[in-house]
Amino acid sequence: MIKQKKNKLIARKFHLFNAKNKILGRLATEIVKVLRGKDKSYFTPNIDGGDFVVVINSEKISVSGNKLSGKIYHRFSGYPGGITSTDLNKQMARDSRKIIEQAVYGMLPKNKLRKKMMNRLRIYKDVKHPYKIDVNH
Repeated sequence: MIKQKKNKLIARKFHLFNAKNKILGRLATEIVKVLRGKDKSYFTPNIDGGDFVVVINSEKISVSGNKLSGKIYHRFSGYPGGITSTDLNKQMARDSRKIIEQAVYGMLPKNKLRKKMMNRLRIYKDVKHPYKIDVNH
């Protein structure tokens, strides 16, 4: 897909990442680099020039140390006493896609471009996905 932004053509490609036996944080940094467009020669921080990212095998991601029981995810409903905490092991059983999504979300810059970059991230639990991709990472 080609998009024109500030008199510049941005050619967006699809990149495939296989999360099987990859460390969560290291995979997330590679994904963020592609989403932001830092791997391109014409990278500019104020222009959204990144590519699409497809992640497969999110259920087979690994973490180092004892993060399966020690890493805790929090949600807050907005009401008093409405905080809910889950550890990484339970979150993997519930929805493993959320783990990668939250890791990437936290690494992206905190500005107006973050939502646009997150919209180009596609995460799947297994190998099946509807995209035809040439480039493998």
